[in-house]
Amino acid sequence: MQDALMIGFAGLAVLVLLIAIRVPIAYAMILVAGVGVTILNGPAIFLSQLKTLAYGQFSIYDLSVVPMFVLMGNISTRAGLSKDLFRAANAWLGWMRGGVAMSAIAACAGFGAVCGSSLATASTMGQVALPELKRFKYSGSLATGTVAAGGVLGILIPPSVVLVIYAIIVEANIVTMFMAAFIPGIIAVILFLLTIAIYVRLWPEAGPPGDAVNLREFRDASINVIPVLVIFGLVIGGIYFGYFNPTPAAAVGVFFVSLYGIVRGDIRWKDMRGALLDTAKTAGMIYLILLGAEMLKIFMSRGGVPQAVAEWMVSSGLAPMTILVLLLVALIILGCLMDSLSMILLAIPFFWPVLVELNGGDYVSAAQAGFGMGTEDLKIWFGILALIVVELGLITPPVGMNVFIISAQATDVPMSETFKGIIPFFLAEIVRITLLIAFPIIVLWMPRFLSG
Repeated sequence: MQDALMIGFAGLAVLVLLIAIRVPIAYAMILVAGVGVTILNGPAIFLSQLKTLAYGQFSIYDLSVVPMFVLMGNISTRAGLSKDLFRAANAWLGWMRGGVAMSAIAACAGFGAVCGSSLATASTMGQVALPELKRFKYSGSLATGTVAAGGVLGILIPPSVVLVIYAIIVEANIVTMFMAAFIPGIIAVILFLLTIAIYVRLWPEAGPPGDAVNLREFRDASINVIPVLVIFGLVIGGIYFGYFNPTPAAAVGVFFVSLYGIVRGDIRWKDMRGALLDTAKTAGMIYLILLGAEMLKIFMSRGGVPQAVAEWMVSSGLAPMTILVLLLVALIILGCLMDSLSMILLAIPFFWPVLVELNGGDYVSAAQAGFGMGTEDLKIWFGILALIVVELGLITPPVGMNVFIISAQATDVPMSETFKGIIPFFLAEIVRITLLIAFPIIVLWMPRFLSG
């Protein structure tokens, strides 16, 4: 048993090394898992797993929602939704000091609600918002920091592909997770807007006011955004109120986003073909990472690593809340090394058993639980916390994928300035995490209200 545990930890060390030298995470996990299971149990066991594991993993119905939401995001990117959202937000907010930056945040939130991808949100809104921010002479750090930070809203505001994957890993209800994400997502938007307001109050020259629009422009911009709001209402409202399951809801979203783009003339055959090809590539990557994560989970379980980590933390004498905070800090550190989906797939299978043990097991009552809530509520609460921390990885050096995307678009702004502009939003996220840890009801209220 001790030898198996050592092999398990050695496999983890090799995995981290492979990730550090930029071996794709899926290949790294498959390689480590294959070699590890072969050493522990022989090649026959590993080959037997390969025979059925991929089918068993990919035939899960809930996973069908992933390519559908990815496709909806890819079509949304090409359909001109981002322009309408930014134009409407700018009509409402742009006249204030810092208003163009606030408009970028509001538009990122709206686009994330029909896209579900932080990287796509940052990339698309960067193309729309950065020229306007530059035109009004916003400081480089505030302009790029705003769009990079606004991009992270795409991962939490439903629909979210990463949230779907988390729900599948811990066997949570996807609809319930979407419900739980709504209020924390709104809080993020409010905190980001307040952050900009405070920033331009301290440094007025960083965010001058935009142009006030006349009544006709205001009316036209507001009317043009109605279709986007209707699509969001159909998809998310349909899920929340039980009219659709997530996969049919995503199909409805794909249909109406496509119709919107075709009617506007922004979607042609080559655009649809490009969206389908991009979706196939992204979905294939996600599924391969899922397979690697499942193989790695089997290897680690055979080596006893999750059990050993859980036992060590439970016997450490630390309070459950202290260990939770340490796990969240570990997720922030992991976010500096890998993308959000890989981090969820790699870390959650280790962290979740620890939290269950700290809480007293699967069937303990809420009154006796270490976190003061049952296992189902813990799944929801921790999932939202984990996702917010994953967001931080998208804007944290040295990886900071959103920062790299925005820096590639704003070539005149040094990356160091973008990271400098990220700092106020990073602090706002820390405030949000603190609120959700101190008051779990913020996360749990919406699922309880809509289900009861």
